[in-house]
Amino acid sequence: MVERWQGFSVCTGLVAAVLVACGQPIPAQAQQPLVEKLVLSDTIQPITAGQLDRALARASQQGAQALIVELNTPGGLLDSTRTMAGAILASRIPVIVYVAPEGARAGSAGFFLLESADIAAMAPGTNAGAAHPVMEFGAQPDATMSQKIENDAEAFLRSYVTRRSRNAEAAEAAVHSSHSYTAQEALDQHLIDLIAANDTQLLAALDGREVTRMDGSKLTLHLAGARIDVLKPSLRDQLLGWLIDPNIALLFLVGGGLLIYLEFNTPGTIVPGALGTLMVLLAIFALNLLPIRYTAVMLLVAAIGLLLLEAKFGGHGALAIAGLVCLAFGTLTLVAAPIPELAVSPWVAFAVSAAFGSITVFLLRLAVRARRMKSRLGPSALVGSLATSMEPLHPEGHVPEGHVLVEGEIWRAVASEPLPAGASLRVVGLDDRSILRVEPADPQPPRAIAFENPK
Repeated sequence: MVERWQGFSVCTGLVAAVLVACGQPIPAQAQQPLVEKLVLSDTIQPITAGQLDRALARASQQGAQALIVELNTPGGLLDSTRTMAGAILASRIPVIVYVAPEGARAGSAGFFLLESADIAAMAPGTNAGAAHPVMEFGAQPDATMSQKIENDAEAFLRSYVTRRSRNAEAAEAAVHSSHSYTAQEALDQHLIDLIAANDTQLLAALDGREVTRMDGSKLTLHLAGARIDVLKPSLRDQLLGWLIDPNIALLFLVGGGLLIYLEFNTPGTIVPGALGTLMVLLAIFALNLLPIRYTAVMLLVAAIGLLLLEAKFGGHGALAIAGLVCLAFGTLTLVAAPIPELAVSPWVAFAVSAAFGSITVFLLRLAVRARRMKSRLGPSALVGSLATSMEPLHPEGHVPEGHVLVEGEIWRAVASEPLPAGASLRVVGLDDRSILRVEPADPQPPRAIAFENPK
């Protein structure tokens, strides 16, 4: 086989050299075939669906012989799975879904993608299956609804598995029984077309194979000696793939909220407000790509309300505890994830809730106390201060008013009763003319009442 391929390569090179010398274009058959490759080692969600669309478009534009999708996924969202499977079925070029490397899996949604490919392949030591649909909204559906969801998933899988001449019964078992298959079991059950240890072995095994497209047309693959062009994820895809992690999105949301609150309490700093707004917008964008429970959003709103009430009225910690509980359950159940990889980690949820709740109550109490302490300037700031009369004081209405010494300053004042000079006083108010009203600091003890002895 190797000698025949070497002879074929030599002949092809000689033909190409002669054509170039004669000024003739090289036929497409004499050129090195091109195979595009996309590596999907992530959950199935809108970001991976966009990557697949761009890979298919590029492979078609470059005139590639096929697109290899190297798959390693625990599963993902059903809507994104349907979108990606539909794109594979409608592709203008053959799509090879290859579960690799060793130890990889095509779980849940990945099994649907594997079976939708023109060529389904697996590496040794991999597995696929366990494709039973899971409700994204968290609530356990009744028996009728579960049966509808399961039947719909089975029909979707059966619609193209039979067209690919694969074992529909074994494929359905992965849905209704959550059955999972090793690479050899999948090959024996006619769920995949071959097992290959690497890309080179995969292409060599597929060279010259005839595949039947979804429209019924036949196509022969010419993949011997093909050049594999790996599609590298763009910076945008890398950032979005990192941001769509629900734990990262939650941290962005909480951190951004605290920065915005800091900006409101210290206006003019600009940086915290701008950075916080950016973080909140990025978090909302990421969470919008994930299935969100509206009940969890209501819990978050209730948590904020309880924390505000605790800071303003002081519920002896009861309102704060209730707010923290709502916050913890809200963050923990925020994402209705069909697989654990798309859910918020319990440790992150509890840590964020405790930190955010404590910081919020502390800052809000400081703000409420600051607002309750009215800023006083001039004579109003002297109310409550101790004073000493510099001359006898008379009640209001007597002219002239007396003078008192308050915190080293001399002010005009009137008293509620006649007072001698040098009396210890306390400022209790002032009138429109900025004349202080004073009264004795230490009220005089009540006079003893004498009774005459009756004779």
